[in-house]
Amino acid sequence: MAEVPSLMSLCMKKLGKDILRDDFGNDLSSAIYELPSVLFDGLLMHLPPLTLQKLQEEMPLRCWNGHESTNICFRNGRKRGSCGNFNTAWKALFKSRWPDLARKIQRVDWSAGVAKYESIIDWQQMYWETHLQNCIDEAAEIAVLPSFDGGLGEIEIPDTIIKCIVYKGHRSHSTRDYSKLSYHCEQFGSYARCLKLQNMLCIAETSHLLRKSRLQQLVLRWIKSSEHMDGLCQLLQQNNETLSSLEFIFCNLSSASLNAICDSLRVKDMQTYRVQHFSITSTVLERNPLSLPHGLVSFLSSGRSLCSLKFSDNRLGKNFAKLVFNTLLDASSRLSTLNFEDNNITGWLFNFNQRSSTWPLPSFGLGKSLQLLRVLNLRGNNLCKDDADSLKYALIYMPNLEILDLSDNPIEDDGISSLIPYFVEASERHSPLADLSLGDCDLSCNGVTQLLDVLSTLKNPLHSLSIAHNELGSQAAGPLGKFLRTVIRVLNVEDIGLGSSGFLKLQEDMPEEVKLVSINISKNRGRLETANFLLKLMSKAPELVVVNAAYNFMPVESLTVVHSSLKVGKGKLERLDLRGNARFCQSAHAPLFDEFQHRGRPIVILPPLPAADEPYDDDP
Repeated sequence: MAEVPSLMSLCMKKLGKDILRDDFGNDLSSAIYELPSVLFDGLLMHLPPLTLQKLQEEMPLRCWNGHESTNICFRNGRKRGSCGNFNTAWKALFKSRWPDLARKIQRVDWSAGVAKYESIIDWQQMYWETHLQNCIDEAAEIAVLPSFDGGLGEIEIPDTIIKCIVYKGHRSHSTRDYSKLSYHCEQFGSYARCLKLQNMLCIAETSHLLRKSRLQQLVLRWIKSSEHMDGLCQLLQQNNETLSSLEFIFCNLSSASLNAICDSLRVKDMQTYRVQHFSITSTVLERNPLSLPHGLVSFLSSGRSLCSLKFSDNRLGKNFAKLVFNTLLDASSRLSTLNFEDNNITGWLFNFNQRSSTWPLPSFGLGKSLQLLRVLNLRGNNLCKDDADSLKYALIYMPNLEILDLSDNPIEDDGISSLIPYFVEASERHSPLADLSLGDCDLSCNGVTQLLDVLSTLKNPLHSLSIAHNELGSQAAGPLGKFLRTVIRVLNVEDIGLGSSGFLKLQEDMPEEVKLVSINISKNRGRLETANFLLKLMSKAPELVVVNAAYNFMPVESLTVVHSSLKVGKGKLERLDLRGNARFCQSAHAPLFDEFQHRGRPIVILPPLPAADEPYDDDP
């Protein structure tokens, strides 16, 4: 039986429909704004978005003052309609429509240590920006059809979206046409700060539809034709004073395209660029391997705001990478992140040691752009031992480097031997290098042992290390046990072949106190000794919060040991990944893990129940 609505809810709904009428009069508006705070705030929580928007826009300043106790406005009278209980109402609407996204937004703020996230998030802006993105995505699905030959603004938005912002049936009594994309761009374009556009929307009409926008972040996909490039450049010029982040995904960009993009980003009156984050995860068509496009050179050389630069999966080749790097060496930007991942740039620093063959830092005039670099990502570039030897000289120009990722490069033991002098010298100079990733680098146990011995003696020790996906074997357990005596906080030893004997050795060599907060020991086939290692680790690592022990083929009897380790951890652990250990689900003790939760969510991540006839990968 349907719930009978209360008289109050019926009144609120009737009042909300009256507010949205095109002939909404002064008498009614005055009566609403003079309502007592309790009724007024209750009304806000019953209104659909479009009604709430209108009430907020038309609320006189004197009435805001009248509701000052519950509606605290922004300073200097700026955008007074986005605060207080209005913001609470917008937050409720956002959570109701996009619950997963709302949780993600709040999780980001909590992880940053922001307790009162309501005071910094403009939920009205977030609501209409996300709504507009939904409308744009729906329009893109229609515009991509071969049969489509109309204007973008005339594309009809589905009723499933329209009904989210108005009372059911209201559209038929209004002179406004909520069904057209043009209406939503006109009404809510000013709220758009971050948008994602596919290629078919990068035309001149889009710039007109979004003329009220002051975009700060723009993500482009599948741009491959000159028509799309022309429309995009018009949109970039329209927002080049506010745009701070630009990302290209799955695009084909020629030299001419890069020139046009960079020219569009230049603020003409100031002859400078405002973009802080520039990312290309697309194919770069390199016509002249001996020079960079002039527009890109200007952008890299004069972009004083540039903080993050990413060229990923571009097929750009070693010459392009070398030219970009050399341009940055003499630039004046404040670059903090440089990402060249997933390119084949073997030999890109060939003979770089001839530019600087001594350890003392070069003069400030040279390489000043890289002296602020904090993150260098060279993952998956097919770099070999000779590249590692050249890299150690290039790293001299990065005295503030904190994160170095060389994963998925076959640098082998000789490459590590070449880099060890850099690690030692950097530590002597009190370099902030703290995070080193060497996963899948074709390292042997001998090479890793040499590395760990050196890292264990550094004056400025690492906080994070990954040597995952290197075939080291159980012999690596001894050096790892010694390394655990340092202040290492994050350790990734996934899939290095420890086996049962390796985990047993780690238990024997474990120090009395371990500083780890996160460890990944997955895919090491440790079986029961994996659980025994966890039990001992929990008692020695009081700050441990994240453990990945997946795919270790732990038997059923491991469950009680793991349960005991969680008890020893005294509730500090936030996540324990046990997926890939299918035998766990066959034990009656599995529900014992339900008692361990963090912020209302289970700590232990268990594998799904296997089918009765499903083979087990590690059956003896």
